[in-house]
Amino acid sequence: MTVLVTGTAGFIGYFTTLALLDAGRRVIGIDNLNDYYDVSLKQARLDNLLGRNGFTFSQTDIAEREAVDAVFRENPDITEIIHLAAQPGVRYSLINPYAYTRSNIEGHLVLLEAARRLSGLKHFVYASSSSVYGDSSDVPFSTDKRTDTPVSLYAATKKSMEMMSHAYSHLYRMPLTGLRFFTVYGPWGRPDMAYYIFTKKILAGEPIPVFNNGEMRRDFTYIDDIVSGVVSCLGTPPADLGLPPYRLYNIGNNKTESLMDFISQIERALGKKAEIDFQPMQAGDVKETFADIDTMVEDFGFSPSTGIDVGIPRFVEWYKEFHGA
Repeated sequence: MTVLVTGTAGFIGYFTTLALLDAGRRVIGIDNLNDYYDVSLKQARLDNLLGRNGFTFSQTDIAEREAVDAVFRENPDITEIIHLAAQPGVRYSLINPYAYTRSNIEGHLVLLEAARRLSGLKHFVYASSSSVYGDSSDVPFSTDKRTDTPVSLYAATKKSMEMMSHAYSHLYRMPLTGLRFFTVYGPWGRPDMAYYIFTKKILAGEPIPVFNNGEMRRDFTYIDDIVSGVVSCLGTPPADLGLPPYRLYNIGNNKTESLMDFISQIERALGKKAEIDFQPMQAGDVKETFADIDTMVEDFGFSPSTGIDVGIPRFVEWYKEFHGA
């Protein structure tokens, strides 16, 4: 029984792979190690995985059909898939939109096609995003609510992944679960995320860009809580009871935090005040996110336990050590 993890050198993929290996699972990790952000960070994560018992890595682009098919042919014992590889970032989708359709839509389709031919597939779990809720003011966001008004191409591609997955579950009775992640942060995080940028600039004595004049709120979710939810979900595939064996869940902290409070936590952890450059709302951004996680709690006992007062100091400690700050 083998788990395929895509995006294994990415932030969430790295920690998910670690958790599976720690539990004694065999993991095949694939990642194309692209240069959307500093490849050395991805390589550093990967270096911590290479050599671990049960781990195999393939540098593979999920949108390349022949390469992906080769991984599946060479590993017919794959029983579970955690698909985390994606082109992330709302703002970058305004600059390079084709990267999003290639990775998030074409890449997802390639994996669905390969997975449906597996004889022993038990569960296919994939990452969606809170961005699918658009600029809704009806909080907390529930998976029962409509999500057909995306405000960014990134969100539109994630919504497309959800619809494609439902179709494959219906057509081929594939057990598929989509997880809508809410603003994941923590050590080894992505350098394009606000908390990473803020930390870097504050330490350098540079002003930090704060959009919508700071009037924004997010459901910040610590990486350990995210991984706990992903792994719990993996072990409980949806049953085929006449309807497609398909589910959608929110994974968040179930608490919406002020962006300015979040910045205050970074300042406190650094022992240094930020110089703030207030800016208007950016295109494609949303004012607030807030996850309704009731179904995750009911079905998996999901219980996020890490507040920003704990998570941010852990990130800052890692940042200083990793970057020698």
